[in-house]
Amino acid sequence: MDETRKAELILLGLSAIWGTTFPVMKIGIKDFPPVSFIAFRFFLASIILAIVLKDKITKDQIFPGFLIGLSLFAGFGFQVVGLKYTTASNSAFITSLYMVFTPFVAFALLKSKITRVDALALAIAVLGTYLISGASLNLSYGDLLTILAALSFAFQIVLIEYYKDLGLGLAFWQIFWNFIFSLVYSIYFESLPLPKEGSTVFAILYTGIVATALAFLGQVKYQPKIESHRAAVLYSAEPVFGYFFSFLILGEILPFEGYVGAFLILVAIWLEISREKLIKE
Repeated sequence: MDETRKAELILLGLSAIWGTTFPVMKIGIKDFPPVSFIAFRFFLASIILAIVLKDKITKDQIFPGFLIGLSLFAGFGFQVVGLKYTTASNSAFITSLYMVFTPFVAFALLKSKITRVDALALAIAVLGTYLISGASLNLSYGDLLTILAALSFAFQIVLIEYYKDLGLGLAFWQIFWNFIFSLVYSIYFESLPLPKEGSTVFAILYTGIVATALAFLGQVKYQPKIESHRAAVLYSAEPVFGYFFSFLILGEILPFEGYVGAFLILVAIWLEISREKLIKE
């Protein structure tokens, strides 16, 4: 298996891991402030990555990590605040617009080329995500905030590729800075309560260790091996996995159009994985 195909499969695996966080976090933040949850999650992940990557963390990664961490926190922050003013389905669809923003951000920062296959895959992925979320197109204040979240996530994806030569230590810094931003916000606006419920503690441990420390380490290591806009389409499998695990854990069931959307996202992923072959043909 060549490195590109290996990277594609690993990023698809990361989408599956992040998909599990939807039902896990839904249970974990039921009676716990969301940004405080994020602060504990990224605090735990920071400690783990500091230990695992102690020989790979350097000073020249601090500022790039700051930028990536800021974009990541902005993504989570705008998304969480936006949820106060919009529906969850709107949030899910609009957040997925990072798939649309990513190639344009990559073009601006990296001068990356966009092929017709990329454009087709992105269009199909956006349509699929729209169907799977059942979103409305009536934009509210919350919708506008969530658009900023999508743009922030697009910058995070592209910045990882932009600073790919700085090494794995970058995974620590983006998580660390995200923890700092979350900590400051939660102290001022949520009083940073300690988690007491077993479900909340489990959710913090799972998302902190598996979905953050291990997953972001994999993202920093393998995402630079493919173009950032192709990575964005692979990440679009996250809502498919999210609905699958929500069904297993919470018993949630998709409507018919949701299954059509899931199928379209899988088609988009296949287009990206088969990109080189399709271009040659």
